[in-house]
Amino acid sequence: MSNSDPRLSVLSLVTSETSFYRQQEEHLRKQGVEIDTLTVSGKEVVDGGPEETRSYSHYIKTLIEFHKDYTHSDYDVIHSNFGLTAPIALSQFRTPVVMTLWGTDLMGKYGPVTKLCAKRCDGVMVRSEEMAEMLPCNAEIVPSGVDLDLFQPMSTVDARREVGWAEEPFQVLFPYSPGYTRKNYPLAEAVVNEVSDELGMDIELQTISDIEHEKVPVYMNASDAILLTSSREGSPNTVKEAMACNVPVVTTDVGDVQLRLKNVTNSYVGRNEAELVSGLKQVLLSGERTNGREEVREVSWENIAKAIIALYQLVVK
Repeated sequence: MSNSDPRLSVLSLVTSETSFYRQQEEHLRKQGVEIDTLTVSGKEVVDGGPEETRSYSHYIKTLIEFHKDYTHSDYDVIHSNFGLTAPIALSQFRTPVVMTLWGTDLMGKYGPVTKLCAKRCDGVMVRSEEMAEMLPCNAEIVPSGVDLDLFQPMSTVDARREVGWAEEPFQVLFPYSPGYTRKNYPLAEAVVNEVSDELGMDIELQTISDIEHEKVPVYMNASDAILLTSSREGSPNTVKEAMACNVPVVTTDVGDVQLRLKNVTNSYVGRNEAELVSGLKQVLLSGERTNGREEVREVSWENIAKAIIALYQLVVK
């Protein structure tokens, strides 16, 4: 079976059709995979917005729908995107199951359920080495991809004009809603305030929420730096998207950021608040962009889709 074989048919189970999932689906389709998507009932998570939870009843309702409408179809693979969809996928024994873990499903309170399900899946994908080491079974490291056609460098002046930001002072972007608890906005605020005091300069800390994904590159290019202060991540797309725009990144040491930023200029990983302050100061004082775009090419969505298809092909043999 070749990567472009249209007979490869997949049912994807997701908790939310985020922009990241839609990009994954789009690039798999481009390489010949037929995909149906079943989304868990209930309120979806808005990209970058406050975290939402579903009740057990939502998963039971989706389980019933799964067995009523999908289990008799001729899929080659059932792909569980996010750990809490795995029990639904594994409730049948006919079709191989591949599971992708995104981070919070393994590191959060439902981690034990995720680990139990992982042992029963035919293939498992995780975002980072850190996540792989937490599992009781083998896993392929397949980070989420970045759209290099959408995320490109552009003029900072033009970008600020488009988003309505002033050319001065420094503009630092916290690329989420302040209400997104896991992203730790209070730490970002503390870091920016400390840097502002030490430099004796005004710094505006910008946030974004409910922004169309297609407009995010403009906000990134309008920024002097992207500041991530998450308490946990798998393979944060924001880092890779900023890299694709050659925008400096200052981030906590989460997920695979050490690997992604290893050879990137003018970007820093901080293990504590003091190191984040130091990194942001250096970025702002330098006024330089980065070489991130060249370093991030290996995780373009085209390459990531090929890796996912390779695992599909492995489990259906």
